[in-house]
Amino acid sequence: MATLSGGRIGPDPMDMYGAVDELRELLAGADPADGLALAVEELDAPVPRPAAVVAIGLNYAEHARESGFTPPEDLPPVFTKWPSSLTGAHGRVVLPPGSVDWEVEVVAVLGRPLHRADEGEVAAALAGVTVGQDLSEREAQLRGPAPQFGLAKSHPGFAPIGPWVVTLDDAPPLDALSLGCAVDGEVVQDGSTANLLHPIIRAIAELSQVLTFAPGDLVFTGTPDGVGMAADPPRYLRAGQTLTTWVTGVGAMRHELVGESGGPPFAESTLTETLVNDSCQTENPCASL
Repeated sequence: MATLSGGRIGPDPMDMYGAVDELRELLAGADPADGLALAVEELDAPVPRPAAVVAIGLNYAEHARESGFTPPEDLPPVFTKWPSSLTGAHGRVVLPPGSVDWEVEVVAVLGRPLHRADEGEVAAALAGVTVGQDLSEREAQLRGPAPQFGLAKSHPGFAPIGPWVVTLDDAPPLDALSLGCAVDGEVVQDGSTANLLHPIIRAIAELSQVLTFAPGDLVFTGTPDGVGMAADPPRYLRAGQTLTTWVTGVGAMRHELVGESGGPPFAESTLTETLVNDSCQTENPCASL
């Protein structure tokens, strides 16, 4: 981009998200033959250092129900993931001790500053969307007097995104994106943004009534039903497995899951017995966001 823009846009990937309009014009007139050929596995996270990573929980009715909650009518719960949890769309993810769960999500990428915006302003401000996983260590999430959503979801590698950001011009309609994930080839989540309780544009507009977004900020927009914690019995990711994640028309990710170096093999979850002993009933705020 630095070469294409004559130096106006720097070589740092984050520089692109403050210059989305100019970037679109430059790319429209660019010759693809002048680009550098890369294998998708070589790509890092397309948004490597956002100022904020915001996530929306319980934004699909069936996921809310499998978590023991009535689908929320108002804006669902919101939490943050630490930016250091970001990683690319291919490679290894180290599983910490505990019970690590999967959550496929469509991730929106901001391309302009945004605050107290309406839906039209949000649509104009989006740089595009990418594929994401909101990996979650459930034991830390549910331990203690109140849920630890952000902490349990911010281990290194717990926010894979990529392999690229697709503009709204090139992506399928935001209200008709098919998304899913598979463990060792077995499909465990299969959903559509048509079922979002708060569609992507409207949800970001609602968030912006409080939050001030910067270019490059990420919004994880919610996961459909099919998380491991809601299975009977609950099931979790193990070292040696492969996690594949996709959003049709946007992209796909593939991660090899490994145990911590020098630590014990990833054990069967200790959370199953806890759930059976009803520590997570409907009245208890310990949903799998």
